[in-house]
Amino acid sequence: MKAILFDIDGTLVDSNDAHAHAWVKAFAKAGIRVEFTKVRCAIGMGGDKLMPAVAGIQAESPQGQRISERRGEIFKSEYLPHLRPFRGAGTLVSAIESRGFKAVAASSATRDELEALLKIAGARSLLGGSASGDDAKESKPEPDIVHAALSKIGAAASDALMIGDTPYDIEAAGRAGVRTIAFRCGGWHDAMLQDAAAIYDGPWDLLARLDESVIANPESKIPSPKSER
Repeated sequence: MKAILFDIDGTLVDSNDAHAHAWVKAFAKAGIRVEFTKVRCAIGMGGDKLMPAVAGIQAESPQGQRISERRGEIFKSEYLPHLRPFRGAGTLVSAIESRGFKAVAASSATRDELEALLKIAGARSLLGGSASGDDAKESKPEPDIVHAALSKIGAAASDALMIGDTPYDIEAAGRAGVRTIAFRCGGWHDAMLQDAAAIYDGPWDLLARLDESVIANPESKIPSPKSER
């Protein structure tokens, strides 16, 4: 194994609820009422998938473009300044890099949002060679972003592992031929993350168990630790 691909929202930064609230407000500004829980279940997809899934609106339509732009404005002004990293986020990235792995971001976030989120996570090193929603024709669960990240760092799917928090991360990585470690901190239950190679509570949990994880033992089948929460 040579490369570790990191999702960021819900994986390193506690931002999934914030994204959902921003979408709900953006839809409301357009006169569209969408339930928070419905939007929250779609967080992890990019806007090109979320809008048709929760409101039947095509992202490329004039209405879809206006809603997407408004969501970005709301997220950056009302939520981004208050976001916090999950415990151990930056330390986990540093620990993985110190072991000689090439670590990069593979996120559905726009490039400017990704830069801000990585700063919050204390993981700006992930920006080099990273893939954002701007690098993909289609967002997760399509594999485009994973393919883009692998291409940028010159890694084969068989030499990489994805760390994410949603079933969309797992599906996108799987369709690209990449295994996944999943985190519970994004709000998804184990039943929805069962296709991951292993499941941990969050960055702090994987950091504490790094030596016994699939990162240190790529050929092993190590059972997922039980949740500490």
